[in-house]
Amino acid sequence: MPQEEAQHQDVEQAPAGEQEQRPAASAPADLVPFVEAILFVADEPVSVERLAATLMVDQEMVEQALDILRGQCAARGVRLQRKGHRVQMVTAPETAEVVERFLGLDVTSRLSPAALETLAIVAYRQPITRAEVDAIRGVQSDSVLRTLVSRGLIEEVGRLEQAGRPILYGTTFEFLQYFGLEDLSQLPPLEPEESAPAGTPES
Repeated sequence: MPQEEAQHQDVEQAPAGEQEQRPAASAPADLVPFVEAILFVADEPVSVERLAATLMVDQEMVEQALDILRGQCAARGVRLQRKGHRVQMVTAPETAEVVERFLGLDVTSRLSPAALETLAIVAYRQPITRAEVDAIRGVQSDSVLRTLVSRGLIEEVGRLEQAGRPILYGTTFEFLQYFGLEDLSQLPPLEPEESAPAGTPES
């Protein structure tokens, strides 16, 4: 009997041990410090799925915690930046000049008009191929796209399933940082005549 009682206690204590590893989160607000800490130490964007797995909660709870954290960051020197299902902590746009001076970064580097035009096309039309960018601009865009890739502002996000499997380009987290955006929804809306270039069907 004593042995059976000991085994019974072991069974009951196992869940308690697991519970001690789990953040005390009865509400999304309870998760905010943990989410903030993870994003602070992460050296790259973190997916919502990974946050949920780490915190041992469902993704909906993490989403709610992220919304709370985003609101709290509005009055701080950092912002919550998001692209798809990945999020990260970044410095606020208004602090850029001071932060760049502190880090000794070159603040004189600017994009050319051609690069800005190409970047805008990718941003609003992504995912998009080089041929589609060329068609919209009316000129070859190979060198400009290479420049944008080297600057980390755009990246390969896939391949088109057709002959030659052309590269599909999309913007990066660095793009959001460069323009001080929290996510792509903050891109200014296009004028009606700009939203559907000739020969390009509206999505």
